[in-house]
Amino acid sequence: MVSKRSYALSNPVAVLLDKEPKEFKRQDFLKLIEEKKLEKITFHYIGLDGKLKELKIPVASPTQAETILAEGERVDGSSLYKGLVDAGLSDLYVVPVYRSAFLNPFDDRSLDFICRYLDGEGLPVRFTVDNILFKAHQVFREHTGLELRALGELEFFLLSDQPRIYPAQKQRGYHSSSPFIKSGHVLDEMVRLITQLSGAVKYAHSEVGYLERVESEVEEINGKTAEQMEIEFLPEPVEECAEHLVLARWIIRNVAYRHGLVATFTPKLEEGIAGNGLHFHLELKREGKNIMTGPDGSLSREARLLIGGLCHYADSLTAFGNTVASSYFRLVPNQEAPTRVCWSDLNRSAMIRVPLGWTRVSHLSALVNPREMESFESPESRQTVEMRTADGSALIHLFLAGLTMAADWALNPETAGIWGKQAAELAENLYVSGNIFRDRKLLESLKQLPGSCQESARVLREKRDLYERDLVFPSSIIDYVARMLEEEEDENLSPQLALLLPEERKILARRIMHKDLHKH
Repeated sequence: MVSKRSYALSNPVAVLLDKEPKEFKRQDFLKLIEEKKLEKITFHYIGLDGKLKELKIPVASPTQAETILAEGERVDGSSLYKGLVDAGLSDLYVVPVYRSAFLNPFDDRSLDFICRYLDGEGLPVRFTVDNILFKAHQVFREHTGLELRALGELEFFLLSDQPRIYPAQKQRGYHSSSPFIKSGHVLDEMVRLITQLSGAVKYAHSEVGYLERVESEVEEINGKTAEQMEIEFLPEPVEECAEHLVLARWIIRNVAYRHGLVATFTPKLEEGIAGNGLHFHLELKREGKNIMTGPDGSLSREARLLIGGLCHYADSLTAFGNTVASSYFRLVPNQEAPTRVCWSDLNRSAMIRVPLGWTRVSHLSALVNPREMESFESPESRQTVEMRTADGSALIHLFLAGLTMAADWALNPETAGIWGKQAAELAENLYVSGNIFRDRKLLESLKQLPGSCQESARVLREKRDLYERDLVFPSSIIDYVARMLEEEEDENLSPQLALLLPEERKILARRIMHKDLHKH
């Protein structure tokens, strides 16, 4: 019998077990370890820096394997969450999430898992980023009866030594194909592995940014050609979205390394070249059904409230989504990156964009293939709203937790008379049309997003109650993020750069941009 899960890019563990990931059990893994002669179990979990960590556990007996899978393992929280955990009380448990199981694409003898952190009482550790996001979504579901789903648009540069033939054009790389884009085969490998591990990749393509030769004081990238790529995901519950984005960054870096390339998600690589954004599309579901549109295809009341909530939270969200000084080199006018709090349809100059969602038309292939007689009905609306502020420096779990808190603020029925009313008014008043940077009067009427890490830290401290309510964000995390941002000391950076001679400015700007190639 051919498994329903045996597509070429299906999760190999799901194919071998002939089960959906949500059905995985411990005995399935013990059988798999024995049959595939696997030598180790590898646990992955998220550190305070937003990167994937790992613990390699060699397996010598079935009893040992079952114990590890049932009980998890002990790790040093004071190192993984330095500054938040006292060294004298530092032990945490990491426990595997069975649905996350995958065969390690870089170690064919390892069965890998994403883990959650638990404390000595078996409770979720409040200050770890995975549990903050889990708690935020739990609170949102309890208050509203809705589910928040998200997809990320992961942009990054691949830097390599390339032959100077079929050169690409500066800022003209969007959806280019080979031979003008040289790293397509590397992107193919990344997409294949990420799809097998997550099942959540929508598509991939080359992006706008291209730099024939990088000038840098950093030897790792100096003189290399930079090609910008994007991998976009499918909507998932916010916890799984975060998990798969962090896993994808791990895969992207490892595949690049194996090909002798450098992958970086840094917000800005060169002035005048597109930066690496990390846009998030959001959708609300009730009982498994998208409720972003009404019967006539227009945005639903819930979708508009969501937009209002995002607008209310927007200036403080940069604390989690734009965490290095060079983030604010990207958030400049006329660069398809937002600087003002507003929303619009299709408009890439707005902070929140409502993209096409197949709401007014469907079965489009029948319009261009007149011999296609078989009907097709999409199972539900695919409408989303896109939050465009975050970049490659984002602390993904915390940013998504912040988006979830914004949705809860706007949609909680118990506070609809106060917060919900404010959300509706914001959505009503902050809608714009056209390019806002060409209408000075409109531009000046819109609230400006923070222009530096230090300003973001200040706003976060002022609005910390938005995140600490319902015990979602611990105060220690708010203080940690604010201190991290303040250490950038970038409040007066733009005026300082403006005083320099052009060549001096370039050198200092590149030094700032390139210091964070691999921060998160």
